Amino acid sequence: MNRPNSIDEAVARSLEKYFRDLEGTPPNCIYQMVIQAVERPMLEVVMREAHGNQLRASEMLGINRNTLRKKLQNHGLL
Repeated sequence: MNRPNSIDEAVARSLEKYFRDLEGTPPNCIYQMVIQAVERPMLEVVMREAHGNQLRASEMLGINRNTLRKKLQNHGLL
């Protein structure tokens, strides 16, 4: 289901703007840039919704709790 305000549409619009703003400069490390931009706010919101419970948050995300903990550490969210 593709809604006008869906996350994928927001990412697509942001990337299109990013390419426009480059004005001919070659892009670099786009994958890592997008993952970093999306992952931190996602983790913040999910942890808030899970009331800080890492097990619950990992279930919501569909990832292992240890993986979640590593991601939280990487983003300085512990």
